[in-house]
Amino acid sequence: MTVVERRAARVLLVDPAGRALLLHGGDPARPGTSWWFTPGGGLESDETPAEGAARELREEVGLKVDPADLGESVWHHVVEFSYDSRDYRQEQDFFVLRVPGWQVDTAGMDAEEKATITAHRWWSADEIDVSSESIYPVELPDMLRRL
Repeated sequence: MTVVERRAARVLLVDPAGRALLLHGGDPARPGTSWWFTPGGGLESDETPAEGAARELREEVGLKVDPADLGESVWHHVVEFSYDSRDYRQEQDFFVLRVPGWQVDTAGMDAEEKATITAHRWWSADEIDVSSESIYPVELPDMLRRL
């Protein structure tokens, strides 16, 4: 089976209460399966991780930021997963952006994002710890506590 190698960038968007904004979605190949995840996604061929993270924030939540405002990546992670009947090995960089709050605007989502991202909400580390929902990355509560 062919594994798609991919680079990605994700953002821990954190409010003054230390909560992270997470998106909820699923896999079109696995109806009924869903999870919560940080904003972000695959990089375009000519993008740096910070540029990709800024683009994904604009597309997925409507927040426009300069890539320089994201600073340096706070965590580099490799994950393997399947999505839409394909296997991926994804190297991803995580950035932190603190905001006073944010009202999500999904107008910039592409068709696939609109079809697969169904909700959003702010989560505290404690809420993530006690939740029975699938939330990624699994290290997120510890990351939020360290920030």
